Amino acid sequence: MNQIFAHLLALYGDELGRATFARLEQLIEQARRSAVGGRRSSRLTQRDAILITYGDQVREPNAAPLRTLADFCARHLAGVVNTIHLLPFFPYSSDDGFAVMDYRAVNPALGDWNDVARVGAHFRLMFDAVVNHVSAQSEWFQGFLRDEPRYRDFFIVAPEGADVSRVIRPRTLPLLTEFETSRGAQNVWTTFSADQVDLNFRNPDVLLEIVETLLFYVARGAELIRLDAIAFLWKEFGTTCLHLPQTHRVIQLFRAVLDAVAPHVILITETNVPHADNLAYFGDGANEAQMVYNFALPPLTLHAFHTGDARALSRWARALTLPSKQVTFFNFLASHDGIGLNPARGILSDEEIDALVARTLAHGGLISHKTNPDGTSSPYELNINYFDALNDPAASEPLALQIDRFVAAHAIMLALVGVPGIYFHSLFGSRSWRAGVAQTGQNRTINREKPERAALERELSDASSRRQRVFARLAQLLRARAAQPAFDPFGAMRVPDLDAAIFAVWRGDQVLCLHNVSAQPRAARLDAAELGATGRWEDLLTGESFDAARALTLAPYETRWLVRA
Repeated sequence: MNQIFAHLLALYGDELGRATFARLEQLIEQARRSAVGGRRSSRLTQRDAILITYGDQVREPNAAPLRTLADFCARHLAGVVNTIHLLPFFPYSSDDGFAVMDYRAVNPALGDWNDVARVGAHFRLMFDAVVNHVSAQSEWFQGFLRDEPRYRDFFIVAPEGADVSRVIRPRTLPLLTEFETSRGAQNVWTTFSADQVDLNFRNPDVLLEIVETLLFYVARGAELIRLDAIAFLWKEFGTTCLHLPQTHRVIQLFRAVLDAVAPHVILITETNVPHADNLAYFGDGANEAQMVYNFALPPLTLHAFHTGDARALSRWARALTLPSKQVTFFNFLASHDGIGLNPARGILSDEEIDALVARTLAHGGLISHKTNPDGTSSPYELNINYFDALNDPAASEPLALQIDRFVAAHAIMLALVGVPGIYFHSLFGSRSWRAGVAQTGQNRTINREKPERAALERELSDASSRRQRVFARLAQLLRARAAQPAFDPFGAMRVPDLDAAIFAVWRGDQVLCLHNVSAQPRAARLDAAELGATGRWEDLLTGESFDAARALTLAPYETRWLVRA
């Protein structure tokens, strides 16, 4: 409790900090009496793998989508993943769920809390905490518009002449939106859209509401909580309003509260920013997020396969460090959003990033832009399904080769230190959905298709279909990873310098993972120092056994996960 008290004093000063602490103490004691925490260990292992999905990702007639999802996952994904990340399933007004109207209700179009529990009956649950902003249609903001005393300071009003020139943001829309209120026209802070109104964490009432919401999620079964867009949380006029010390303090306070009430719960920060800034959300390795999204991995992996050259990816992976054995990366290649480019800046050159943009457009994708502090705009995100980002839909390549390339990319992600997250559309080999973009006018819709269950299961029952072939291969990788303790999320990782086209990683000193990122056969030559004692290797994926001293030749886009026999 001393840490919590110190955080509140730092955020709000002595008098207000002490008053807020007294109120927060009551929330914590109430949560403890409700037996929210203590259900299981928070220790992550190689068996942990997370599916990223919308609550209505799979549809069928006359059934609550969450109930359909629970049944579909129980039937098809048992033993493949053990955790389901449910993207926001709350009532919302826009942005496919990220303009939340009520943090503590389930969108009735998806089902109810019993249906969420059905998903959690077979899988660990990960919820989104979309706490930077709420919907403009939420009761909180409507109360602000009516000038109700409770909500008067829940949002950020910019006075005339306020300095917002340095603000960094991921959109080209206006930062401030004018709303008519009972007090007249007010310019209100809206980082992401006019329908997503930023909360004012300088008001401790807002902080307490959000803490109570997090504890509510834990009571409803959340064992992992994703802090959405958290880097923008605290605002100070005249600053960038990004990564401010107060933002880190708030996250540390969240962590301290959860450690006091529900130490099994894991916080994950979603900060789509340059890699060095992203790592700051580990704090000192014990006081902030237990996992951070490894945002540089998707564009760097894409670059490796586009160029047939793994050296940039290898250099970056070789330098990955963690501040303690209590934290690790959340590794992924695709999500409900696009492929962020900012995390690769400073790792790839401007020319290499421009090449990713050009290849995305050539493969039928789209590009989203952000506004820079000087008023210019630059590419911010590649909007394309990851299968198409790797494979040109117009090319005449054999499907088998495209699948090999796609699987090899995911094998790299699965081999790295951390916990893997796999987007639903990646697991089932989806392609880009341009028709959806035409319907919504939103670039991100391109990888947010919601297939019918019957059609999806027909494809999964066809051994020759793209969906079944991708799913079978990725499921094989996931099962192999889960069975091998060397893939401990906190374990040792070393990236040797081999052929330019081979991404290689040692997990511990027993497992060597080799991945050919090129369309040509490549030889993996390890010297005696790398091999250590001579003997035999066994491929975890095929069961093949062979002499460890023999040079290996990897076929185009081939993956070998080798363990000392």
